[in-house]
Amino acid sequence: MFALSAAGAAAWFFALRPTPPAWKLAKLERGPLTATVAATGTLNPVASVQVSSQISGQIREIFVDFNSPVKTGDLLARIAPETYEHRVRQAEADLEAARALVAVQQAELFRAKVNLAEAERDLKRKETLVAKHYLSPAELDKAMTAYEAARAQLRVVEAQSQNSLALVRQREAQLGQARVDLSRTEIRSPVEGIVVKRSVEPGQTVAASLQAPELFVIAKSLADMQVEAAIDEADIGRVKVGQTAHFTVDAFPGRRFQGTVQQVRKAAQVVSNVVSYTVVISAANPDLSLLPGMTANVKIVIEHKDDVLKAPNAALRFSPPSGEREESAPGKGKERAKGSGPGLQKLWRVGKEGKPEAIEVVTGISDGRFTELLQAGGLVAGDEVIVGLQKPVGEKSKSPSPPRMF
Repeated sequence: MFALSAAGAAAWFFALRPTPPAWKLAKLERGPLTATVAATGTLNPVASVQVSSQISGQIREIFVDFNSPVKTGDLLARIAPETYEHRVRQAEADLEAARALVAVQQAELFRAKVNLAEAERDLKRKETLVAKHYLSPAELDKAMTAYEAARAQLRVVEAQSQNSLALVRQREAQLGQARVDLSRTEIRSPVEGIVVKRSVEPGQTVAASLQAPELFVIAKSLADMQVEAAIDEADIGRVKVGQTAHFTVDAFPGRRFQGTVQQVRKAAQVVSNVVSYTVVISAANPDLSLLPGMTANVKIVIEHKDDVLKAPNAALRFSPPSGEREESAPGKGKERAKGSGPGLQKLWRVGKEGKPEAIEVVTGISDGRFTELLQAGGLVAGDEVIVGLQKPVGEKSKSPSPPRMF
C-alpha cells in the first residue's frame, strides 16, 4: 500500500512540473530574392486634354458621347450662335461706316490739295505784280496768309484721313474678333483620341466668365497608360527612374501587369500628417483592358538577387523567453566585426539541452517573407532555426487531483 501511494505521488509531482518548450523550426533556404516597395495608385491616360468653351451660351447640340473616337477638328458640340451672328453683322456695319468715312476724308484731302495749289499760284502771281509795282504789298500779305491757311488745312485733312484709316483697321479687328467668337460656338476636338468624359447636356448653359468650364475630356491614346502611385516617405529614397514595377487591378485579379518608373515627383503630398510622394509608372495597354480611374496595387522592384542565403523573417523577429537562452558558443558570430553596423541581428537555433542558442548574422535585402543573410555566422542552407513556440513555457500538464494517501 505504501509503495502504491509513493508511485502515485511521484507521478503527480512529475505531472505538475513545467514541460520544456517545444520550438517551431524553419530551414534556411538558398534562392532568388526580390526587394520591393508596395503602394497603391490610380490609372490615368498618359496624355488627356480637357476641352472647354471660351464663350458663354446655351449648348444647342452635342455630337459625341462617352467612348466616341474623334479626330483633330471633329465637331463635338455647338453653342447657340444667334448672339454672335448679330455681333458679326454689327461689326460688319461698323466697318462699312468706317470705310465710308475714309472715302469722305479722301475727298476732303483732295479738295485741300487743290486749294493749296490755287493759293500757291495766287501767291506767285502777286509776288510778280508787287515786284513790278502793279500791286500793293498788302495784297501780297493777304495772298501769303491764304497760302499758309491752305497748307495748314491740308495737314488737318491728312491727319483726319490717317485717323479714318486707323478706325478702319480697328473695325476690321473687331469684325475679326466677332467672327472668332462665332467660330467658337462650334466646339471642336483639339487632338485625336477617345472621349472619356462628357460633362454637359443639350440645353445646358455654359458660363465662361471667370474660368473655362470643362465640357469633355479626351484621352489621346488608351494604349499607353500610367499609374500615379503614392510612395511613403520612408521608401521614396529607394525608388529610382527606370526601375521595373508590377501591378494588379481588381478587375483582373489573376492578371499581372508590368511597367517602368518614369518619374519621381519631388512635390510632397501631406494627408493626415502622412507624407507621400507621387511616382509615375508607365504601362502598355495594347488590348485596352486597363481603364482610367482603376486602382492599381503596385510593387516596385528595388533590387533582385538570384542566389542568396535567406532566412524567414519570423526567425529574425523571434526572441526566446528569459531563462530559456543559451549563450553563444565560442567562435560563434566571428563575423560581427564586419556587420557591426545596421543589419546586425540574431538567429536562434536549438542548442544543448534543447535551449535556444544565438547566432549573430548580418542581413541584406528583404521581400517581406525572407531576408538575405550577408554573413550567416556559420549557418548554411538547410540548417534549422527557431521561428516560435509551439507550447508556452511553464504551461503545466493537466492531471487529476493528487492521489489519496490512504
